[in-house]
Amino acid sequence: MSDKQAFMRKAIRLSLEKMEEGFGGPFGAVVVRNNAVVAYGYNQVLSSNDPTAHAEVDAIRKASQVLSRFDLSDCELYTSCEPCPMCLGAIYWARIRKVYYGNTRQDAAAIGFDDALIYEEIEKPVGDRTIPMEQLLPQEANIAFSTWAQRTDKTKY
Repeated sequence: MSDKQAFMRKAIRLSLEKMEEGFGGPFGAVVVRNNAVVAYGYNQVLSSNDPTAHAEVDAIRKASQVLSRFDLSDCELYTSCEPCPMCLGAIYWARIRKVYYGNTRQDAAAIGFDDALIYEEIEKPVGDRTIPMEQLLPQEANIAFSTWAQRTDKTKY
């Protein structure tokens, strides 16, 4: 058995164990660096009443804490399911170098975790989205952006 398979099996095992313990849906994730586990994550939406408490986000947050950095570009993520749009965003922000997944997003949709609406909404112009969105006070909001742009001591990410 390869290390990749062992890491994936851990993610899959987490998805089943934590679901059965009532934490949330059947999703588990493992962040690996230099062929060693850095952090585990699992879905905690139900137990925390937090819709963002997905396995991948949980694992990324924990890995960032363990490594004391936000850049995880030397890490890989093993996840029991193809990441949803939110988790995919977190993966890109963390700069994970590679993702391995078990189930597909179509498999997830078949059991009630359908992200198709979100993928469709992202493609729409802001004014055509299901949830109304309205820009408000852009000049005032831009003060923080202008201030950031002018800083010489900022950490880019």
